[in-house]
Amino acid sequence: MTAESVEHRSRVQWPVPPQDGYTVDDLFTLPDLPPHTELIDGSLIFVSPQRDFHSVVIDLLVTGLRSIAPTGLKVRREMTIVLDQRNGPEPDVSVLRAEAVTGPAKTRYQAEDVLLAVEVVSPDSESRDRTTKPQKYAAAGIPNFWRVEQVGTDGRPVIHVYELDPLTKAYVHVGMHRDRIKVDQPYGIDIDLTAVDQL
Repeated sequence: MTAESVEHRSRVQWPVPPQDGYTVDDLFTLPDLPPHTELIDGSLIFVSPQRDFHSVVIDLLVTGLRSIAPTGLKVRREMTIVLDQRNGPEPDVSVLRAEAVTGPAKTRYQAEDVLLAVEVVSPDSESRDRTTKPQKYAAAGIPNFWRVEQVGTDGRPVIHVYELDPLTKAYVHVGMHRDRIKVDQPYGIDIDLTAVDQL
């Protein structure tokens, strides 16, 4: 450890959580939080720097979803979704009802406005993306969830598709897609996943 890194650490002022944890309001009013900070169960989650796979897959999905989205739906990347007062995760990609998009100053959306939440799994977020977030998205009534994984070293994504069972408020795995994702929920989607090689 260098003297510079020790000096830097001594200057960092980490926020001290309140007794009962943070709320969504805190997430948007605490000063100097790092970009893409999430709120899970009242705790602030700081996100590690993105890997190239993560960035490229988000670009591929946002472009693909936007190009075929019907009127009345919008696609957003890395925006906070308010699930309840103690949970404000930031899916990598969201498909929203267009009426929820009220202008460029918008900082968050409500769970009831989300039709699809997508998480691209990173090494530091595996547990949250595989278990914690899907459970919370399902409990909040978000009807569709995709979990994107990198399998092997070729940089190609594999997408696990889930749909909400309204009776159990839990997701049901309905498919796994490797080279192309072709589904009819939340709308007719057909994206060539091999196009990630050109990005």
